[in-house]
Amino acid sequence: MLVKHRGSFTPTFLMDCIHFPADYLQGGPRTKIRKGNNLPSNNVATVDIHASMPGSFCHWPMLEESRMDGPAEASFPGIWDKNNYAPTTRTVSPVSVLIWPDLSSVAYSRTQTIRGNGSLVTYDFGKEVGGIVRFNYNSTGTGTLSVAFTEAKNFVGYRSDSSNGLFTGADLWLNDTLTGSPGQYVMPDERLRGGFRYMTLWLATNSSTTAFSAYNITVELDFQPTWSNLRAYQGYFHSSDELLNRVWYAGAYTLQSNSVPTNTGRQVPMLVYGWANNATLSPGNTVIVDGAKRDRAVWPGDMGIAVPSAFTSTGDLESVRNALQVMYNYQNMTTGAFAESGPPLSQTGSDTYHMWTMIGTYNYVLYTNDTAWVTPLWEQYKHAMQFVVDKIDNSGLMNVTGTRDWARWQQGFHNTEANMILYQTLTTGSKLATWLDDPELSANWTSIATALSNAINNLTYDASANAYRDNDTSTTLHPQDANSMSLLFGVAPTSDVPGIATSLTQNWTPIGPVTPELPYNVSPFISSFELLGRLTVRDTARALQLLRTTWGWIINNPNSTESTLLEGYLYNGSFSYRSDRGYDYDESYVSHSHGWSSGPTSALTHYVLGLDVLSPVGGGWSLAPQLGDLTFVEGGFTTTLGKFSAKWVLENQGVTVTWDTPVGTSGSVVVPLPAGAGSMVVEIESAGEQRNQTLGVAATSAFGEKTAELDVLGGQGSIWFPL
Repeated sequence: MLVKHRGSFTPTFLMDCIHFPADYLQGGPRTKIRKGNNLPSNNVATVDIHASMPGSFCHWPMLEESRMDGPAEASFPGIWDKNNYAPTTRTVSPVSVLIWPDLSSVAYSRTQTIRGNGSLVTYDFGKEVGGIVRFNYNSTGTGTLSVAFTEAKNFVGYRSDSSNGLFTGADLWLNDTLTGSPGQYVMPDERLRGGFRYMTLWLATNSSTTAFSAYNITVELDFQPTWSNLRAYQGYFHSSDELLNRVWYAGAYTLQSNSVPTNTGRQVPMLVYGWANNATLSPGNTVIVDGAKRDRAVWPGDMGIAVPSAFTSTGDLESVRNALQVMYNYQNMTTGAFAESGPPLSQTGSDTYHMWTMIGTYNYVLYTNDTAWVTPLWEQYKHAMQFVVDKIDNSGLMNVTGTRDWARWQQGFHNTEANMILYQTLTTGSKLATWLDDPELSANWTSIATALSNAINNLTYDASANAYRDNDTSTTLHPQDANSMSLLFGVAPTSDVPGIATSLTQNWTPIGPVTPELPYNVSPFISSFELLGRLTVRDTARALQLLRTTWGWIINNPNSTESTLLEGYLYNGSFSYRSDRGYDYDESYVSHSHGWSSGPTSALTHYVLGLDVLSPVGGGWSLAPQLGDLTFVEGGFTTTLGKFSAKWVLENQGVTVTWDTPVGTSGSVVVPLPAGAGSMVVEIESAGEQRNQTLGVAATSAFGEKTAELDVLGGQGSIWFPL
C-alpha cells in the first residue's frame, strides 16, 4: 500500500534512509513509496515498517533486489533443513539478552534499560551474523551510546574484538550521541561489522540518572548478497550421526558468511582505531573471502578447502569466479606470478598461494564447465605454470623462493609441502589442458608431475619415521601439511600409506591435531587436508574420529558462535591461535567463521556419502561409500546438468545404495567386499531392470580393504551388497 499521512511534510534522506515524522506513518508491515519530487530515483521502493518504529527506514544499496539472481529455492528440501543455520529472512534480531555482571541470559522480548555511566547490556544473536545494525531507542538525559561487537563470548564487554589488523583492541567501539530524546541508530555502511554473535550497548555519561533502552534491534545480513533466499542451498547432507550433520551445515553457513558484497573488504592501510569495511575486493556483486569478520580478502590458499565445500553445500560458484578473476586481473604479466591475496591487501611473494590460484581454476571449471571464462585466461594460466615449473632445480624438486604461506614457521628451499602442492597443480593442470583440447601440453605436465613425485619420495621421505620430512635435509620436522597432502594428492606409494596415516596420529590431542610446523596450534585448515587425505586412502574410522574430535570441539564450544567454524586455536583450548606467529598475542583477533576450516563439508559428501564429479559438471561421476560406524547417509549437489543425489543404508545384512543423477551422464559405483571375500553377488536395479551380478575385486586399498566397481548410466538406480 502507499504510505498514508496527515498534513504536509517533506521526507529527508540520510545514508540511504528515508525519515518521516513518526505520526505520519500508517498501514501494514510492507509499504510502498512511489516516486515524487523528494523521493529516490527508483519508481517504487519496498521497505519494512514496524508498528513501534519511529518514522524512518533504510535500504542498503548492495542488497537491491535487482542484484539478487541466486537460486530462489533449495534443491533438496527435507528434514535435514532443521540443521541449516541460515535464517529465513535477511533481517535478524537477537534471540536473548545477557545481563551484567553475571551474564545471565533472559529473553530478548523483555526490553532492557541501562542507567548511569559504564552501564551495559549485551545482545546475543544465537549464531554468527554480520552486516548493518539498526535499532530504535529511548533515552533520558545526555551522554554517549557506544556499540561493541564480538564473535566469541570470552570478549563481550566495552570493546569489540579485533578485526582491523593492528591488534590489541584497536577496533574499540562505535558511538552515537544521546540528547534525551527518542532516536534511531543506523550503522554507517563503511562500519559494517562482518562477523559477530554478540553486540554490547553501553553508556558514557556524567549523569547517574541518564537511562537508555533499545528496541527493534536488527541486523541486515550482508551474507550471500545475490541470494533472496539464504536457505536455498543447492546441496544437502543427512546421516545417522547428528554431530556430523551439524558440522556439515556449520561449514555451509561459514561459507555463506564468507560470501560478501564486493565493496565491503577490510580497508588497507589499516585504521589506527576502529574499523572500515568499504574496500573493493573484486569485480561482480559477490566474492568469497577468508573470513566474515576478517580479513575480508581473497586468499587462494583458503579456497583450496572452501571451494569444494561451497560446491557441495551452497552451490555458490559465482563468488568463486569473481575471486579467481581478481587474481588474474592482478597477475604479474612479466613473471607470471599471482599475488598471495587479492586487493586491497595484495600481498605478494607466495609460491604456494600462487599454485592455489591455479588449483582453484581447475576446481571452478570442474564444477561449472565455464570454458567461456577460462579460455581467455589460458595463456595467463600457462604463464603461471611456467613460473613454478622453472623453479624445479637439478635436484628434481622445486626451489621455493616465494616463502609466504598459511602460517607455518618455515618455508623455502626444497620445502615438501610446496612440492606436494606443485604436484597437484601439475596433475590438475594436465586435466584442465585436456578439457581445453591441448593434449600435448597435458602429457607434458603429467610427465613433469611424475618426475616430481619420484623426487619427493626419493629425497624427502623418512622411512625411519614413516613420514615425509619438511625438506630434503636431515631435519626431524615431519609436518602435518605435507604428510596429509601426500595422501590426498596421491604422492605417497601405497606401501607407505599405512605408516604415514599412523604417524600423523602422533600429533593428535583430545581436541584436535597439533601441527608440528606451527607448534602448539591446532589448524582446522591443515586438519581438513588430513581428513580428506585419510578418506582418499579409505582410512575411514580414523577420519571420522578426527572429524568428531576436532570439529566436534569447535561446534560444541559455548564460547564460540556454535554455528560457524573457527580459524584455529591452541592445544589448551584457548583462542590464542598464531599468538606468537603474526597475531601479536591478541586472542580476540582470531576469526570464528573461516571457510578454510570447512573441509568436513566436502569430505562428508564426496567420501562418506561417496558422491563426486569426475569430469566437468558431473558428465562423469563416482559413488564410493565409506561406511565407518554409520547406519545411513544421504546427500546431493547440483550442477548445470541437474541434481545429483545418493543414499546408502544398512539393511538386510547388507547395504543398499541408491542414486539419482542426470540422464546422459555416466557413473562408477565402488563398494566394499565382505572381509576376506574375493567376490560377491549383488542385486542391481538400473534403467528399469533388476538383476543379480557377481562382482570381483577391482582394487585393494593400502589398508587391505577390497572394493568392487560397477559402471552405470545416469538416471535412477540401486545396488544391494552383503556385509
